[in-house]
Amino acid sequence: MNGEVSGRPKREEKFHDEWAVRTDIISIDVVKSNESITAPELRYITQQLGLLRGKKLIDVGCGLGEASVYFAIKGADVTSIDISESMLQAVKELAARNHVSIKTYKSNIEELFFGEKFDIVYAGNLFHHVNVESALKEFTLLLKEDGVLVSWDPLAYNPFINLYRFIARKVRTLDEHPLTMRDISLFRKYFPHVKVRYFWLSSLLIFIYMVIFQLRNPNKERFWKVVVDEGDKWAWLYKPLEAFDTFILKLFPFLGFLCWNVVIVARKNRSHNYVY
Repeated sequence: MNGEVSGRPKREEKFHDEWAVRTDIISIDVVKSNESITAPELRYITQQLGLLRGKKLIDVGCGLGEASVYFAIKGADVTSIDISESMLQAVKELAARNHVSIKTYKSNIEELFFGEKFDIVYAGNLFHHVNVESALKEFTLLLKEDGVLVSWDPLAYNPFINLYRFIARKVRTLDEHPLTMRDISLFRKYFPHVKVRYFWLSSLLIFIYMVIFQLRNPNKERFWKVVVDEGDKWAWLYKPLEAFDTFILKLFPFLGFLCWNVVIVARKNRSHNYVY
């Protein structure tokens, strides 16, 4: 078991290096990646963060850098961290193409040694790749007293998504572990003010449509990336489904555990007046 855990960073690094090398950075539209109709998690996070100009933000597990660069465009002072050197090279290229400056560091979650504090820790699709509690401990140390952690990750419970995960093994790492309700409860152990919101319930029909009617192969395309890139094409279907999801989750909030993704906004300072 210990061998499996210790080998995880190397496996993750290799997987993400290969992903970065195969990606055409020129094709990445940073604004679309964060503002697409089919990127509700990012739109919600941007709304929660408010004005970013002058804020110090660290993007942990930054991947190709779509979020890092977007936040820099919005005026944040961005530091990007990833376990993959190839991903960080992609971040630098993407930043240069969008005329922003970003500091990059190669590190894994167990080695985040920083002598500075941040207003915002952003962790997009990170927690399901790492030990959740260890990451939370590190992030409390990175944040200023009035700082905020924003994250989004997939959930473990939807049977359709679990079938997709079983099939789409070539676009996923061996060590992924979608979040459980216990994982989410850990945020409240380390942060006094936590807000949780769920996304993609009936709107998951889009992925069924992709497979059944478009005959698309989930091992050849990362559906969660494709659906954002093709957001305009899916608006006709996504908009009514998103409206239905908003209604049904307000009526029956316990159905949140069947959603695909969860966004968590965790703040260190309970006394601050937050607007939602």
